[in-house]
Amino acid sequence: MTSKHHRSKVALIALLIALLPLAGCVSAPAAPAASLAPVASAAPQASNLQGTIAVSGAFALYPMMLRWGEEFQKINPKVEFDISAGGAGKGMADALGGAVDIGMVSRSIATEEEAQGAFWVGVTKDAVFPGVNAQNPVLKELLSKGVSSEVFIDIYITGKITTWGAVVGRPEVTDPIHVYTRSDAAGAPDTWAKYLGNKKQEDLLGIGVFGDPGIADAVVKDPLGIGYNNLNYAFDAKTGKPVAGLAVVPIDVNKNGQADPDEAIDSKAKAIQAISTGKFPSPPARVLNLVTKGKPSGLTKTFLLWVLNDGQKFQDEVGYIPLTQEQLTKERAKLQ
Repeated sequence: MTSKHHRSKVALIALLIALLPLAGCVSAPAAPAASLAPVASAAPQASNLQGTIAVSGAFALYPMMLRWGEEFQKINPKVEFDISAGGAGKGMADALGGAVDIGMVSRSIATEEEAQGAFWVGVTKDAVFPGVNAQNPVLKELLSKGVSSEVFIDIYITGKITTWGAVVGRPEVTDPIHVYTRSDAAGAPDTWAKYLGNKKQEDLLGIGVFGDPGIADAVVKDPLGIGYNNLNYAFDAKTGKPVAGLAVVPIDVNKNGQADPDEAIDSKAKAIQAISTGKFPSPPARVLNLVTKGKPSGLTKTFLLWVLNDGQKFQDEVGYIPLTQEQLTKERAKLQ
């Protein structure tokens, strides 16, 4: 009985030893052959990444950043995002102060900010659009004639034009213009001011309102109001038309006294086309930036490289304008 038991035990051990190579094949598959390896790409293949990326800043970049965060999480489920909007000024201050990993800044970077350690990469484009209430007393003339930069300057900078009749050459219309601007330090007013004679945000006249949604809401509620908004706050994301109650004013770029077809922008699609082809002036079209304190590394760098590679393909559907390949190459090189 003992001898038989011993033989059975030996046979069992031999069987287990024979099966060991097979078990190894199941639990640890061989690495693919070099010829089948994926082509090297700057886009991260890093599903093992983990951590939190904190982001704050420009309303202009907020919708795009939400989408980028969502898509990056799909391939890196252990990475979390904390994203908030509050204006480009807040994004810059938070980034330089170490409160966030990335600041969204929808304007050019100042020399003094660079001296404080601001490092940035351009990631997309959009533009600032002037808007009035859809019940404006001279809306028909505004849409057919457009408004030149000189008239906008006299509304927002010098204050020489104070009635809607004066805007369109109808002195009998004496309704006052209610001018709205941003109260928070932001990229939209900075860009709008640059368009109006290379001025600064503090040069803009008007009632201060916080945030992109706030200024749009103020104009929608005021038949005599005028304001300006970033692309994705001037146009409705679902309909592609101007936000309900808002009318986008054509900029008379060539100053011929009428809104030409490529100046009369009444849809998001037309706006994107005008910016993409350069027919919309720059400013108020501009590049949007992501800012870090010093050159980024680790998880933040990996995310920024992904934005400049795979992340670019999501811009059209969110309503932004991708950078050119030449621009993208330049921005990627900054991170290397």
